Amino acid sequence: MAVKRAKATAKKSSRAPAGAAPARKPAGASPRRGTKPAARPAAKSAPRPAARPKPKAVAARPVAAKKAASKPRPAAAKPVAGKGAPATDLTRIVMSALEDMKAVNPTVLDVRGLTDIADTLIVASGNSDRHVRSIADRVIEYSKKAGYRPMGVEGERDGEWVLVDLQDVIVHVMLPRVREFYRLEDLWDVSAAARESAR
Repeated sequence: MAVKRAKATAKKSSRAPAGAAPARKPAGASPRRGTKPAARPAAKSAPRPAARPKPKAVAARPVAAKKAASKPRPAAAKPVAGKGAPATDLTRIVMSALEDMKAVNPTVLDVRGLTDIADTLIVASGNSDRHVRSIADRVIEYSKKAGYRPMGVEGERDGEWVLVDLQDVIVHVMLPRVREFYRLEDLWDVSAAARESAR
């Protein structure tokens, strides 16, 4: 009898009291058979950051262009007071050199229709043989700076008449008496030759 009573009290203690909440299963417990596990909420994907705009490539200036821009250019010459000669860049450079050295009475002659050796002749005078040589040297210096190399130079030793051949332009620098004797302006000027023959 005592054993039956002990079993009965054990059954009563194992039962949950009325109105008590059912015991929860541990989190790792497996579900009962035939029941579907609860669906997990889908994880929201984080929004991607907006792509940054690519910086525009800045075109770099060539080094050669910067060097060319930094080089000093010779001063522009005054309008050529010649006889219809073409006002080319080389002619302006030569006239600028003549003006810089105080050359006397520079004259520009257009000989394109008279000869094939050059397009322009420039005649100028110097006050002395040293002045003539200095004028010719300055013409060569200015021409080389501008990229025009002389084909040849003659008469530098005597200094009475120095000829600088720049291919398209030929420069004659002379003493006044030599210039008066040879009269190159009248020789190459068609209108002057026509006036001489009409006399």
